[in-house]
Amino acid sequence: MQIYFTFLLFNINSNETFGLIICIFVKKIVPLHQTIAKTISYIPMKTTKFILVSLCLLVLISSSVQAAERWLEGYKKVLVIGAHPDDPETMCGGTMIKLREMGVEVVSVYFTGGEAGILGKSHEESRTIRTAEAKKACEVMGVRAVFMTQIDGNTEVNKARYAEMKALIEAEKPDMVITHWPIDSHRDHRICSILVYDAWRQTGYNFDLYYGEVMTGMQTQTFAPNHWVNITKQHDQKVKAYYCHESQDMPLVQEWHDAMEILRGMECHGKYGEAFVKQQWTEE
Repeated sequence: MQIYFTFLLFNINSNETFGLIICIFVKKIVPLHQTIAKTISYIPMKTTKFILVSLCLLVLISSSVQAAERWLEGYKKVLVIGAHPDDPETMCGGTMIKLREMGVEVVSVYFTGGEAGILGKSHEESRTIRTAEAKKACEVMGVRAVFMTQIDGNTEVNKARYAEMKALIEAEKPDMVITHWPIDSHRDHRICSILVYDAWRQTGYNFDLYYGEVMTGMQTQTFAPNHWVNITKQHDQKVKAYYCHESQDMPLVQEWHDAMEILRGMECHGKYGEAFVKQQWTEE
């Protein structure tokens, strides 16, 4: 399949029109430097009064990119498992809201209670405050909240914790789970991801597993998404949801995530977007 873009170059004085055809093959992209060289060869050099009216703005999307929204169709129940209160909301709050609008049951699972998340507060005080904030955020998004028993900053990977995650997922019976990308600077994010991945394997790969991003560059690392969701219409509601976490520095979070979501929006032809990596099943 070939896609042709025609850009017209106009000479203001003589009204000469030059057609420049750039052929972009879905599976074989013409290198950009070749395109530039060919473009220059078409422009007459005898006059300095030429103005390039059309700027070649090329958005090259590979054939493997999934159309935003289409891949969400068919799911009935989705679990979003985040390490701390505010992680599910910031990671994919827009997608959670969109799924609810599509009639999907969405559950926001909090791996810890944010016990170490408020300076000067005890673990018990912090957990009380942060779980209350999470419940408010879930009300804004229209999703159900579930809290696990791990401790913020002291999360564990052991036989009992593997069993706990597996039991939760088996009880909820989702057909999709979204969690943290495993390469992350935050230990709790990594451990959460490891336990979810193991539960996916131990339950017989009976749900689709996706990874999201949180403060990419600072926390999530080397994230190369292959699925996108346009959340332009859901963005304001997402921001309202994570601002329920009043104990946290939400202006900083918004600054970081807005930049991410603008980039992901460009990738899926929207103003704001969220991106994911789908875990592929591999036979042992």
